[in-house]
Amino acid sequence: MNNPIKVNILIVEDDDVAAESVVRSLRKHAMDFPITLARDGMEALEILRSTHSELTIEKPYLILLDLNMPRMNGFEFLHEVRSDDNLRDAIIFVLTTSDADSDKSHAYQENIAGYMVKSAVGPQFSKLATLLDNYRNTIAFPL
Repeated sequence: MNNPIKVNILIVEDDDVAAESVVRSLRKHAMDFPITLARDGMEALEILRSTHSELTIEKPYLILLDLNMPRMNGFEFLHEVRSDDNLRDAIIFVLTTSDADSDKSHAYQENIAGYMVKSAVGPQFSKLATLLDNYRNTIAFPL
C-alpha cells in the first residue's frame, strides 16, 4: 500500500528487555509506528483513559499485551478493557511467554485479535513486525 495508515502501538510489558526487543524489531523493519510503553495493566489503562500524568495515545492503536505482570495482569486488563464502553473495541494482541492452552482459551474469550508466544514470533520478533505491518495495511481500523 502506498500510504499506510499511521497506527499507534501500546506495548504493555513489565520486562524492559522484552519491551526493548519489540521496539527494536519494529524499528529495524522500518515501521513508523509511534510506540508507547506501559509497565503493567494499570498504567496501560491510565494511558488509554487519558488519566496518566505524562503518557497518552491516539486512535487508531493496537495493543501488544503481556499476560504475566505485577499490579494488574493481562487477563485483568483484558476484562477491564472489555467492560469499558470507551475501550471495548480496542484491538489487542497477546504477546506472552505462556503457551498454555488454558491461557489461550481465556484470552480469546476476551475477544483478542491474536495470541502470540514470544518464542514463536521469530528471531528478534521479526514475524511480529511483519504481522503488524500487514495488519495495518489490510484492516480498517475503528477511529
